[in-house]
Amino acid sequence: MTVVQGIVLVLHLLGMAAILGGWFATRHEGRVHPAMLWGARAQILTGLILVGLVEAAADPTDPPNHPKIAVKLVVALSVVACMEIANARQRRAGVGEVPRPGGRSGGSATTAVATVPAVTLVRVGAALTLLNVVIAVLWT
Repeated sequence: MTVVQGIVLVLHLLGMAAILGGWFATRHEGRVHPAMLWGARAQILTGLILVGLVEAAADPTDPPNHPKIAVKLVVALSVVACMEIANARQRRAGVGEVPRPGGRSGGSATTAVATVPAVTLVRVGAALTLLNVVIAVLWT
C-alpha cells in the first residue's frame, strides 16, 4: 500500500509541476499550455485517490485532517475551473492554432499571434496552485 501511495503522490506532484512549469513557459504569452490543463485535471484525480488511500490506511486514533482536505479540494477545483475557462476562451479566440502548409491560407506554418482574453485566469490558476502547495506544507 505504501508503494501505491508513493506512486500516486509522485503523479500528484507531477501534476503540480505541469501547472507551474506550463505557466513559467508561457507566462509572457499569457496562454494555457495543454500541460497546465492536464496537470490541473491530474491534481484533482490523484488528490482524490490519495485521500482514499489515506482514509483506507488511517489509524483510528489519528484520522486525516478533513478541513485541510476540503480546503485543498476547493482550491484545486478553482484551479481546474480557471484553466478550463481560459482554455475555452483561448480556443474560441483561435490562439495557438497552427495553420497547415498548403491549407486554406496557402501560407507557411506559423503560429497565430493574438491576445488571450484569459490571461488573468491563467495567472490566478498558477497562484492558486502555489496556494495549494503552501496549504499542503504549512497546515499541520
